[in-house]
Order: sequence, then C-alpha cells, then structure tokens
Amino acid sequence: VQFVESGGGLVQAGGSLRLSCAAPGFTLHGYAIGWFRQAPGKGREGVACSSSSDSSTYYTDNVKGRFTISRDNAKNTVYLHMNSLRPEDTAVYYCAANLMRSRCDGRAPSYEYDYWGQGTQVTVSA
Repeated sequence: VQFVESGGGLVQAGGSLRLSCAAPGFTLHGYAIGWFRQAPGKGREGVACSSSSDSSTYYTDNVKGRFTISRDNAKNTVYLHMNSLRPEDTAVYYCAANLMRSRCDGRAPSYEYDYWGQGTQVTVSA
C-alpha cells in the first residue's frame, strides 16, 4: 500500500493550499491519519493528525490556527487545508497511517506511521 499525496505547489506568503491524501486499496476509516513534512536538511515533522474513533485532532504548535485536517470517508480521502502560509512552511508534505491507533492522542510521531507516499512539494515564496 502506498498513499498518494497531491495539491502542492508554489504559493506566495499568506496564500492557501489544500492537500489531498488518497489511499488506493486501503480504507482510511479506523486509523489515525497524519500529515507530515520534511524541509531540506531537516527531519520529518508531524504537522497534523486526524483520529478515526472520535473527532479529535492534533496540530503541531506552529500550524495551529492556520492548518485544518479533515476526512471524507465517502471519498476515502484526508485533506490538509493550509491558510496563511509562510516561507517556513516550505517542505515536502506526506500523509501516512498509524496502523496501531485510531486516535491521535495529542501526538504524531513519524515512527508510528506507515504507508508513506511520494509526497507533494509545497513552496511558499516571501
């Protein structure tokens, strides 16, 4: 299984993008799904997480109030709505599933997640 991320692109600071995460052959319902990002020279950072068992979510501090994670179970897709983008948001964005948890529990450590896709590049110009 490999997730498929899309929706990235080049945007000016203050702009918005919506990333999509599709999972061909895998049902997202029942699992916590996370969005992660990796900037050049940096480690992979957990950005947001959506729980399946309840409506709880997790966001890393520097995206709170700007990013929103959502699910469409009918389309088997998870989205990351990104507003007020900043140059420091520039990175490759990935989605993945936590096969051991249905809830985020206030965290999104990348080592707990599987089925990584190729990622989608987000570039924010100043």
